[in-house]
Amino acid sequence: MKLKYNILWLDDQIDEFIEDGFVDQIKEFLDNEGFEYNIKTLSCADDFFACLSDQWDLILTDYNMEGMNGAEVITKIRGKQIFTELLFYTAQKSWESLDKIDRISFVQTAGIVSGNHHEIVTYEAKRLIALTIKKFQDIVAMRGMIMHETSYLDAQINSLVQSYLACESESNCDMCQNREQCKPIADTVIPQMEDHLNQKLRITSKRNFKKIRKDNFLYSADYKRIVLGKLLELHGIDDFSSDYKEDIINIRNKFAHAVLLLDDHGQSYFQNKDENLKFDSALCKKIRNDIRKYKKLIDQAESIILNKE
Repeated sequence: MKLKYNILWLDDQIDEFIEDGFVDQIKEFLDNEGFEYNIKTLSCADDFFACLSDQWDLILTDYNMEGMNGAEVITKIRGKQIFTELLFYTAQKSWESLDKIDRISFVQTAGIVSGNHHEIVTYEAKRLIALTIKKFQDIVAMRGMIMHETSYLDAQINSLVQSYLACESESNCDMCQNREQCKPIADTVIPQMEDHLNQKLRITSKRNFKKIRKDNFLYSADYKRIVLGKLLELHGIDDFSSDYKEDIINIRNKFAHAVLLLDDHGQSYFQNKDENLKFDSALCKKIRNDIRKYKKLIDQAESIILNKE
């Protein structure tokens, strides 16, 4: 799962869910969570099995359909090595117990006074979607944890160096009481920096933009954003590149320097202490919505600039 949430839904009376607006409720729920949605509704089991793949984030199906029951569906799905979350539902009073099968949820609506069958199934579907989104965010947090650990090591190294070479006068190294400690380190590092920068200057002095574009040190994300702004200007498109820097590039950079913390309830979250910025579920939702917004804007700009149909 990335920014698109994919649902495969099998029910021989699926038209009732569609006509009564319950499928639209799930679309609205996903949209509010910052996801694009792809909900494929089917009434035929053969079509359902033809569409089976590991692209789906959630599979919904009536447990008791004409000519096939849930146990057969499960067997075929797992037989294809597809381990997507499954939600089975039924309005009947009894069914075979399959509670111990991994990543499968069941809801039985017979005899429930509060709410009708379709409302309960829709509620349970949204609950399970929320659970899978949480699992997805945990995966994102794992990636963030790697970023955090490497950023922490960088910060620790920098703190070590700064403490060792503590300097009261930032304006004049000759006045620094640690000059003797600093000199051998500076003599090692500065020539390497100069050599590196001179190599980059030789590239830029030739004004070979094709070669520059292949150099990520020179052609950083912000320069790519500046180039985008110029392209937008040249083609008469509203320039969103400055907002893109604030909403996407800056937030990514802040996340890269966030650290992993625990709240009072033992829940993990990332926080950029310098900015006092907490990457909680609300901010993650905003980031998803921003990514969707700029993806749409860039797609539209690409269509105009490259004359795509």
